[in-house]
Amino acid sequence: MEADYSTAVATELGLDSGRLADLRGRLQHAIDRGPLPSIQVALARHGKVAFFETFGKADASTRYNIFSCTKPLVASVIWHLMGQGLLDISERVSRYIPLFSEQGKQDITVEQVLCHTSGFPHADLDAPDWWTRQGRLDRMREWTLDWVPGSRMEYHPLSAHWVLAELIEVITGEDYRIHLQKCVLDPLGLGGLHLGLPLDKQKNIATVELVGEPPSPQEVRELFGRNVRLPGFAEQSLLMFNKPEVRQLGVPGGGAVGTAADLALFYQALMYNPGGLWRPDVLADATGRVRVDYADPITGAPANRGLGVVIAGSGKYLSHRGMGTTVSPRAFGHPGAGGQVAWGDPQSGISFSLLTSGMDANPLRSAHLCAAASNRAGACAMPVPTAQKVR
Repeated sequence: MEADYSTAVATELGLDSGRLADLRGRLQHAIDRGPLPSIQVALARHGKVAFFETFGKADASTRYNIFSCTKPLVASVIWHLMGQGLLDISERVSRYIPLFSEQGKQDITVEQVLCHTSGFPHADLDAPDWWTRQGRLDRMREWTLDWVPGSRMEYHPLSAHWVLAELIEVITGEDYRIHLQKCVLDPLGLGGLHLGLPLDKQKNIATVELVGEPPSPQEVRELFGRNVRLPGFAEQSLLMFNKPEVRQLGVPGGGAVGTAADLALFYQALMYNPGGLWRPDVLADATGRVRVDYADPITGAPANRGLGVVIAGSGKYLSHRGMGTTVSPRAFGHPGAGGQVAWGDPQSGISFSLLTSGMDANPLRSAHLCAAASNRAGACAMPVPTAQKVR
């Protein structure tokens, strides 16, 4: 798919070509200024990609590790199982995975796992345990709680989605990666998105690079009004996603690979539900109802968590949710490490994705770029002429 931001395409999809040019200019400025080696973005509407371009040391065929933008892919399988009546998220995880009940985890519900309120945000699961299903189960059995489930929200970077992956396998009898591909991605024609890539299909994936310098304490205080320990977006651990064997594994909380166009089209599918892939009421509830409004411990903003996604909402904390401030309150999506983001706005019909191969040590700079790009993308919908407005 080639970059296309022509006036003809913009007009066909009801987008403002001048605003698309502004978006392009801001992204080119980010590459020229540094420190990111490459950025890839896509904007879609009405089921079609309107704008897709790669900036810096990459091209349109380059695929990216999408980190935590992976999480809604896994959640979408859970929604599918809910719609089939195969999974009740109000039930305890231990109903489906009996050994999970050990170490005081017996009352954790599937909903709490999806909403990051399950109480084990820092639980470890890595090599060598993650290479086999039995190894993963053995490690989950040993996990202990950091706080009472349901009493607060704290982002679970990887642990929660290992539980969701096991739930998928228990219920379907299939490998979670195969089931995601078969029941969601392939039916949507999104064969370019993968969770778990065979070694012989790992060409043209951008190498993750650590770049930039951390923000000064003064920068952090000026933004938050207090000293805040920011998450380590540029930790060495992110470099593990360059390893072919880790890409093949398909870490369910952050290991998917694809292009920005793939991801933008995935959100088009979530907004329009082609072919009725998901039961409409389940999909609408998952992406449209705020289930968790506990304060995020990092930003202090209400988390606005839906069922596997973040919901934009409104008010003074809108800018904290990674989708900019020009989206409607109904917009939903998910951020990823390094300032990556993907979202869809049912009100405008626009979906947007920004991916990068550079993990900036300054998460404030990453957040600023993400917000600036999302603001421009969200503003691309042409206003309805006055004569056509509903009175």
